[in-house]
This record gives sequence, structure tokens and C-alpha cells, in this order.
Amino acid sequence: MAASSNSSLSGSSVSSDPEDYQPPIWKSYLYQLQQEAPRPKRITCPQEMETRPKYYGREFHGIISREYADELLVGVEGAYLIRESQRQPGTHTLALRFGHQTLNYRLFYDGKHFVGEKRFESVHDLVTDALITLYIETKAAEYIAKMTTNPIYEHLGYTSLLKDKTVHRLSRGRTEPRRVTFQKDERISSPLVRRSALKDTPEKQCFYEKLHNFKVHTFRGPHWCEYCANFMWGLIAQGVRCSDCGLNVHKQCSKLVPSDCQPDLRRIKKVFSCDLTTLVKAHNTTRPMVVDMCIQEIELRGMTSEGLYRVSGFSEHVEDVRLSFDRDGDKADISADAYADINIIAGALKLYLRDLPIPVITFDLYSKFIQAAKIPNADSRLEAVHEGLLQLPPAHYETLRYLMAHLKRVTMFEKDNLMNSENLGIVFGPTLMQPPEQNALTTLNHMRQQKLVVQLMIEHEDVLF
Repeated sequence: MAASSNSSLSGSSVSSDPEDYQPPIWKSYLYQLQQEAPRPKRITCPQEMETRPKYYGREFHGIISREYADELLVGVEGAYLIRESQRQPGTHTLALRFGHQTLNYRLFYDGKHFVGEKRFESVHDLVTDALITLYIETKAAEYIAKMTTNPIYEHLGYTSLLKDKTVHRLSRGRTEPRRVTFQKDERISSPLVRRSALKDTPEKQCFYEKLHNFKVHTFRGPHWCEYCANFMWGLIAQGVRCSDCGLNVHKQCSKLVPSDCQPDLRRIKKVFSCDLTTLVKAHNTTRPMVVDMCIQEIELRGMTSEGLYRVSGFSEHVEDVRLSFDRDGDKADISADAYADINIIAGALKLYLRDLPIPVITFDLYSKFIQAAKIPNADSRLEAVHEGLLQLPPAHYETLRYLMAHLKRVTMFEKDNLMNSENLGIVFGPTLMQPPEQNALTTLNHMRQQKLVVQLMIEHEDVLF
């Protein structure tokens, strides 16, 4: 049976030229099975049941035995009824005839009907979905187990992402931050002198990997998986959809899809509080436009402002900047004509970094940086910070590199703005680093280490990045 279904891909052509590309033919085997699945047949109770809950219909038979339910359903494939448990009054069981036997499921209701994860508006829909699933998984168990072994995802991903004639995402290489080696040489004492003794690897072309943001989805009308090209069966919650790029796949196929999500701008509803990698991939930029635009504006007219980044701008105006970015993106007006006080722009940048769902220094690397800051030996401490930086996701690394270079330039105006690397570390430590457990006491206990990590990255920006 499985072998006969594989011919549906024959005749499809795959070309390296986007103009010549023809999508493969969807595999129809599972769709055909869904059409063949038994249809629900409600077995009604001949008399009115006073104890019937209002959310059940005539399929409710009250307290009857499992054996009697089996007698009522026997010989009718797809037949079903609801009975109240004899052993546990008040609990209900769905009895369903399939495969020449009666299957019993504990039935629940919380505004919708369910026996497992899926929730349905009616018992009839629940039974319809159950019969489809049981039929397909019985008839095509071997086929389903093997359907991910010959995916056509690369070709489907290729054609779907070339709507704007972009480069095939799977053919790009990934950038690794440059790795440096700290030489153990007693003659080298100053970090600035040490820089001449560093060895670094050549840089590669920039490419940011991003995991898909899959969520369970109900598809209206027939849908096929964009990974294996097979039909997504069932009545509801047939598969998952990436909320960032719109990719539709089976739940089991989602575990095999590469980390190559290319977010669709139409699906990105805001700029602030949006995952950093999602935002840069959606806008096809190296860093978030908020970071670039705010830093450019600050360097244009705010480098000598006393207390830069320490002095807060009016919160209402900072909120206006946030709304402007969420509404207008890179067209947001943050010029002096719109916001004369540079502290408003500095405040908006800090707010953006603070509100990231995953901080610039990610949750999973937080403890590594905290431990690095506790190392007493200066060279070893710097080496440990550098090792942590190498493990950051590329978009996070690039954002941090750009920010630290900017903050280094801020310290060059210390006589005017009174902001040295230590002061900036105090401001940006808790902004760039947050403990995974979001514990206020942990943050308080780590304030010194957070400050020191940022201070080191500013002072040794030319060595670490």
C-alpha cells in the first residue's frame, strides 16, 4: 500500500533556476484514506434522559454497562454513543465502534468536548476526527512511519521563499564570530598591546539561523505538509504552522525542519518585544533597526550630553518612540525635530534591549558570563568572556559588538558626558543580562558581575569582538 503512493511525485521537475522551478505534486494517498474513513453514526437513546447534561444530545444513554453499549453498537462501523459510568457516576464515556470492536474513551467538557489534546465544538466533530485518525493510522502505519525519509522540503522551501526572488536560504553559509587566542606572554601586559599578539580566523559571509516558531493550527480545507508533501489529515489541529514565516507541516515533521525560518514581515506585528533574530531576518538586516537608528542619532547629536544613558528621558516620550517604531519600522522619525531631548532616544534604546524576550546575552549563557566575571586572573577572565561571546547566536553577537563599539566611543567623551566604562556597565549590565529564573534577588546578587562583564566588553571591545 505504501509503495503505490510514492508515484505521485513523479513528473515533478526541480531546477536550480527560480524562473524554471516547478513545485512537486502533492502526495494524495493519505487524502484518499481520509475520504474512505468511516462516517459517524449516532446511536440515539429511545427515551428522554432526565439526567442528560445540556451539552449532550440524544446520543446520551445514561448509566448503562459497557457490555450493553457494545450490544447497541455492534455491526455498525463508526457508530457511537455516550454513557455515564456505573462505577463513577457523573463521569462520562464515549463508546465508539471501529475495527469491529468497541473503543471506550473518558469524555470531558470544559466549554468544548475532548478526550485528548484536541478540543471540539461538538461530539459529532470529535467522533469524525477520531474515525479519520484511527482509520489512517491503522491503514497506513508503516507509510506514516516512513513518510519523513524522503522529504521535498528543500524544494518547497525554495519556491515559497523565492516569491521575492531571494537567494535560496539553504545554500548559504553561517557566520561564526572571530575566534582569538590570548597569548600567554609575560612581556605583554597591556590589553591594547596584547591585541597585536592575537590570532584570528577569517570571517565568513553573514547568515543567521533561526528556529521556526511552530504552533498547533487548524487548517480550513485540504492542506499538505510542506516538509514531506503528504496530506495533513484530521478535522482540526491537523498540524503546526510557523507563526513567523507561515510554514505548514505535520507535528512530527516539525522536529526535522532545519533552523532556516525566514520571517514574513506581514506576520511580524511589532518591533519592540520581538525576538531579536526574528526581527533582523524579517527585515533582512544585520542588526535590529532600532539599535542602528538610535545609536546613529545619539552619535550625531548626543555624545557630549551629561549623564548619557544614565539620565532618563520622559517615560511618555520614550513610549511614543516605541509606538513609532512598532507602527512605522525603519521609517520612524526620531530626529531632533521630533525629540529634542537625546535622553529620550537613549531611553528608547535601553527599553528595546530590556524588553527583548531573549536578552542580548541569552538566558542559557547567563551563568557562563557571571562565572567568567568571578575569575580573579585578568587574562583568564577576559578569555572566559570571549568564549561566552563565541557561543551567542549570530544576531545577538553582532548586536552586542555594534553596541560595545558605540559605548567605547561614548567613553571617549567622558570629560563632557561623565560616563566611563564602569558607569555604562552599571546602566547596561541588567539591561543586557537577565537571569533565566527572573528572580529579583538573583539579579541583585549578580549586579557587580553584570556591571563587570559589560565594563570588560567596553574596555576590550577591540580585542573581544
